[in-house]
Amino acid sequence: MEAKERASLGFGDELDNLDPAEFAKPKRPANDKPKPEEARRAAEAAGFRSREPVKAGAALPKAPVQQRRRRTGRNVQFNVKLKQETIDGLTAIADANEWGLGETLEKALVLLERVASHKKDI
Repeated sequence: MEAKERASLGFGDELDNLDPAEFAKPKRPANDKPKPEEARRAAEAAGFRSREPVKAGAALPKAPVQQRRRRTGRNVQFNVKLKQETIDGLTAIADANEWGLGETLEKALVLLERVASHKKDI
């Protein structure tokens, strides 16, 4: 039985003449970097923002919302849907007295219990 000859794929001659040195990366000059001003303009044109601090006199971003995290022993979460005015009022009272929101709610509950007990006495 004779061995079958494989069909030619049509690119064998190109592989014989292949020189891998042709694919080597071209040498760049040592100082091929763009100038800082060119890099900044290209970055701004592409939509990148600088992480450098804002210079004095420039517009400052809005102050972040004050975080109210303190260790108080309160460890149970209570989620309630409220009107925005109610949340603003509770937050304003807490800020004015330097209380946390949980502490403010506890004090409000004490006052409500007092009012409720006085109504029963009347």
